[in-house]
Amino acid sequence: MTLPETTQTAGRKRARANGWAGNVLRFLVIIVTTYLGLLAVTFFIGRVIPIDPVLAILGDRAPAHVVERTREALGFNRPLYEQFYIYVRDALTGNFGTSVLTTNPVMADIRRVFPATLELATFGTVIGSLIGVPLGVLAAVKRGSIADQIVRVIGLVGYSVPIFWLALLSLLLFYARLKWVAFPGRIDIVYEYSFTPVTGLYLIDSLWQGQWDVFRDVFRHIILPASLLGYFSLAYISRMTRSFMLNELAQEYIVAARAKGLSETRIIWAHALRNAAVPLVTVIALSYAGLLEGSVLTETVFAWPGLGLYITNSLQNADMNAVLGGTIVIGSVFIAINILSDLLYRTLDPRTRAR
Repeated sequence: MTLPETTQTAGRKRARANGWAGNVLRFLVIIVTTYLGLLAVTFFIGRVIPIDPVLAILGDRAPAHVVERTREALGFNRPLYEQFYIYVRDALTGNFGTSVLTTNPVMADIRRVFPATLELATFGTVIGSLIGVPLGVLAAVKRGSIADQIVRVIGLVGYSVPIFWLALLSLLLFYARLKWVAFPGRIDIVYEYSFTPVTGLYLIDSLWQGQWDVFRDVFRHIILPASLLGYFSLAYISRMTRSFMLNELAQEYIVAARAKGLSETRIIWAHALRNAAVPLVTVIALSYAGLLEGSVLTETVFAWPGLGLYITNSLQNADMNAVLGGTIVIGSVFIAINILSDLLYRTLDPRTRAR
C-alpha cells in the first residue's frame, strides 16, 4: 500500500471515529435534556398544586413551630432554584421521599408494585403483537376486501371505546356471568401467604418453583386485564403493520420476486414482512411503553396492585411524594424504551448506521 493510500485510509478511520463520537455525544445530550425536562415538569407540578406537602405529612392540626421546622428540614423555605437542585439530586439517587399513605420510602413501594405492572404490560404486548401483526398483514394482502374492512373496524373500536368501559363489561360477562376468569386482584388469598415470589413476576416465579396450582390461579387473574390491554395494543400494531406492508408490497423488489416465480407466501412473509419488521420494532416498543404508563384505569378496575393503582390511591390521598415518584419512574421507563427501540432500529437497518 502506498503512502497516499495509507493516509487516505487513516483519514477515513478518523472520520468514522469522529462521526461515531459525535453520534454518541448527541445521544447523551438528548437523554440528559429529556430527563431534566421530565424532572422540571414534575417539580413545578408539585409546587403549583394547591397541596402543602408539609401539612400532608404532619396534618392540619400540627403546631406552627413544628410545621416551620419540618419545612426548613425539607428545604421548602429555600429559593426555587435550590429546591430544584435538591429535587434533581435526590431523584438521581432514587430518593423520592416517604409516602404519607404507606409511611414507606416511595422507592421501596415502587419496587414492590412495579413488577405487577411490568408483568401485565408485557403479557398485553405479547398478545397484541402475536395477533396484531398477522391481522395487519392479512389486511394489507387483502386490501379492500371484507377481511380488510373487519380488521380496520377492530382497530377503530380499539382506538375509540374507553378501556375502562370495556373492562367493566368484560368483568360482568366473563367473571360475573360465565365464571371463566378469577375475581379482580392478582392472586387468590389462599395462595397469597403461601407463595413466595422472587422476581415479583408471579407467572415466572410460580413456573420456576413448580407450583402449577399457583400458576393457574395467577393466569386466571391476569388473562382478562392483559387481553384488554392486548386489544388496545393490537389496534395500534395492526394498523401500523397494514401501513408498512402496503408500502413494502408496492416496492419494485416485490414485483421482481413475483416475476422470478416465488410463491406468494414466501414473498409476503420472507420478504415484505422482513423489511416491514424494521419500523415495526419501534411501533411495538412504543406500544409497550404506552401500556406501562397507561394501564392506570385497567389496574383500577381490576384492583391490580401495580404502579398505576399505587399512583391513583396516592393521588386520592394527596400523597404527592408517591405521585411524583411514580410519574418520574414511568417517564424514565418510557425514555429508556424509546432509546432501546432507537438502538434496535439502527441495528436492524444498516442505512441508519451510515448516516
